Amino acid sequence: MRRRDFITLLGAATAARPLAAHAQQPAVPRIAVLIGLPQDDPEAQKWAKAFLDALPPLGWKPDANLRIDWRWTADPARMPEVAKEIVEQRPDLIVTTTTPLTAAVLRESHTIPVVFAAVSDPVGSGFVQSLSRPGGNATGFINVEASVGGKWLEVLKEIAPGTARVAILFNPKTAPQSAYYLKTLQASAQTLGLTLTAAQVASAQDIEAAINDLAKFPNGGFVIMPDIFTAAKTQRDLIISLAARLRIPAVYAFTFFVKDGGLISYGADNADLLRRAADYVDRILKGKKPQDLPVQLPTKFELAINTKTAAALGVKFPASILAVADEVIE
Repeated sequence: MRRRDFITLLGAATAARPLAAHAQQPAVPRIAVLIGLPQDDPEAQKWAKAFLDALPPLGWKPDANLRIDWRWTADPARMPEVAKEIVEQRPDLIVTTTTPLTAAVLRESHTIPVVFAAVSDPVGSGFVQSLSRPGGNATGFINVEASVGGKWLEVLKEIAPGTARVAILFNPKTAPQSAYYLKTLQASAQTLGLTLTAAQVASAQDIEAAINDLAKFPNGGFVIMPDIFTAAKTQRDLIISLAARLRIPAVYAFTFFVKDGGLISYGADNADLLRRAADYVDRILKGKKPQDLPVQLPTKFELAINTKTAAALGVKFPASILAVADEVIE
């Protein structure tokens, strides 16, 4: 071989080496995170932060060795569109929150791994075969056990012993899991001697009508179940203001209602569920299958009370409530 030809070949080999080394680098995993609340909702940001904060201890650094595509919506009409758009991008994994948004994603894909959080009844909703053996491409963390329905009524009766009638407000389109709670609510109502009404609401007018109807009778109260419709900022502000104006005690499933002026809440810490979801994301990206990871129950519940609201309503929290409250808002 002539010397000039040898130098040319050597130069070509040297130039090719960096390209080959680059080609051998592992692809950066891509995940999508779908939050079932508006992006500007403080609670939505709290969920996102909890998930992001849990990733670095597991070895994942967004924009370094993990790509995250965020989507935010509380509008059921947009959820199918968002789900389809995400699935078409073929991420390595999808994190979902809320029951309707999870349902929209699982209608689009039975193969992409899904980790859900803040979902109420994954078995009844058809997301998994059972909690211990999910059996498909989804697993995750539920936000409330069915038995908590009875707890909401017990709390309401404890803070307002004279309560005789209770309305349960929910939107069946955004809370298809409502039947999951209604059975235990009805059983508990019978035990506590309460008359229970299921008030289905799908608009601000429905909410006003339901709460105004309740106010026509003495000794009324209401419960707001987990539902992205009633949890959205516009609706929850309306509910809280009506409860204050009509002086009706109410129990909420989420702490953020109480921070915004609601009386009392009892339920799972949804931000904690997002934090725990990061662990399942880590396991699946490292080779585990969703069907081998059991659906987990909430481990952190919060009882929050608002003493200013209580004073305005003439409600005096009993010592039993004050002693166990996780958050007291004054």
